[in-house]
Parts: sequence; structure tokens; C-alpha cells
Amino acid sequence: MKKFKIKTGDKVAVIAGSNKGKTGIVTQVITDKDRAIVEGVNIVKKHTKPTNNNPGGIVEMPAPIHISNLSLLDPKSGKPTRVGYRDEKGKKVRVSKESGEIIK
Repeated sequence: MKKFKIKTGDKVAVIAGSNKGKTGIVTQVITDKDRAIVEGVNIVKKHTKPTNNNPGGIVEMPAPIHISNLSLLDPKSGKPTRVGYRDEKGKKVRVSKESGEIIK
């Protein structure tokens, strides 16, 4: 199983690609394709067919973005940071390399 330093609910910044500079919250991580869906980033228009429940039309929705183009935001400064790990009271926790703060 693959292990990523970015998890669902994390606040991230896009560091590469056409959405560079945008920030958002990770809503889903797709481990088998190394991608994540970030709220408000990489918005695409999808044409949907009408059904009994859905009138159809053009729907805007976030598309997956590669995990290598994302960076966690430092909880203290709000800047993109690298992630390290530290042992806190017998538990492994994620830590910001920039400020040393624990990432929730």
C-alpha cells in the first residue's frame, strides 16, 4: 500500500501546473492513481445526461490533481512546507519542516 504525506482534510497549495498558487482542502485521496481531489482547484465542466433524478446539463466539478503538484500548508505561517515525522508520547505525528508545528 502506498503512503502519502497528504491526507483527507488537509489544507494544501498547488505548487505546479495551471492551477499553481491556488489553495484548498483535500476532499479525497486516490492512492492507486497517486492523485487527490482538492476543493475549488482544477475545476472542469462535465456534460451530464438527463435522468429521472437529474435534469442534465453542464456541471462544474473538481478533477483529480497529481499528488506531486500539492504541498501541505504550514499551520503557523500558511506557506507551503515539507513534512517530517516525530514521536510524540509514543505516537507518530506529522510535523511541518518550516516551523516545527504538529500538523493535525
